[in-house]
Amino acid sequence: MSAVYNCYKFNIGGSISISTFSISSKKQPHFLVPSPLPHRLLHSPICNRKSPVIYLSSISDMDATAGQSLYPLHRTKTLHLVRHAQGIHNVEGEKNHDNYLSETLFDAYLTPLGWQQVDNLRKHVREIGLNKKIELVIVSPLLRTMQTAVGVFGGEGYTDGINVPPLMVENAGKSNHPAISSLNSPPFVAVELCREHLGVHPCDRRRSISEYRPIFPAIDFSLIESDADILWTADVREENAHVAARGQEFLKWLWTRKEKEIAVVSHSGFLYHTLSAFGNDCHPTVKSEICTHFANCELRSMTFVDKGMLGSDPAVTNYPGKIPTGLDLPSDVAQEKHP
Repeated sequence: MSAVYNCYKFNIGGSISISTFSISSKKQPHFLVPSPLPHRLLHSPICNRKSPVIYLSSISDMDATAGQSLYPLHRTKTLHLVRHAQGIHNVEGEKNHDNYLSETLFDAYLTPLGWQQVDNLRKHVREIGLNKKIELVIVSPLLRTMQTAVGVFGGEGYTDGINVPPLMVENAGKSNHPAISSLNSPPFVAVELCREHLGVHPCDRRRSISEYRPIFPAIDFSLIESDADILWTADVREENAHVAARGQEFLKWLWTRKEKEIAVVSHSGFLYHTLSAFGNDCHPTVKSEICTHFANCELRSMTFVDKGMLGSDPAVTNYPGKIPTGLDLPSDVAQEKHP
């Protein structure tokens, strides 16, 4: 069997020469070290020798530790994660945390600054062409998240006479905002799994679905089983571990969707605890990109990889080759078959 290796030659004066060659032997070379070899050896006393030193490293070993991976495209989804814009509860909670207990913050809606943040993100989404790529918008069924979702990913201003329902009617949730059209926008689906921490804080208690439907006519609420909010309780706040577990259930559910490019508009606590389960096998900088708290109206785009064969969709872009049939053995395979 022929193996391929990189040869690192540390020359007098500190320069490095790299060459690649193969060795036909079942025995491994004597000087095998994990890559990245130059980083390890340049900080080793061996580099201070006055004679050239040669070390060998298998290319496959280098690839395995380089921090890069390849996955089939059809086993991935692109998620565009968004935290809602500034709500009235954010303002009051900043003044005093006890304000989160106030009934006046029930189902908190966006502030004027929050709507400005929505407009800024909407402009960014259109400048980079993201609005043309998103196939589905998943939204937590609370005023502030639905206002953010339709404001960022919805159509242009609603026009009377067009036979489609608006995503949001005029002045929905004390917004003083014009109606938002559903024309040329992806479908919007409300999902309870991506709600904020449940319980105690009235700002996280939703209205009945029958109240939401006339305000957001084009949002699909069919996946929500109960008209009333039976998940929120006045005396028990949902634990972080339960939010994280709920987040994993939500991600598993996303794999049942056929869409590959999905926007999710949710909440700081839900996003943080859901994503904290990921990135432990990454560089700390990458981990921090995944697992830090979201700012109001922040967007992060991530590739979601199916490592556990959960995805069932066949590959769309793959092509089997060998059409029409014929000999196609690569030279190295042919050498093994016909030595």
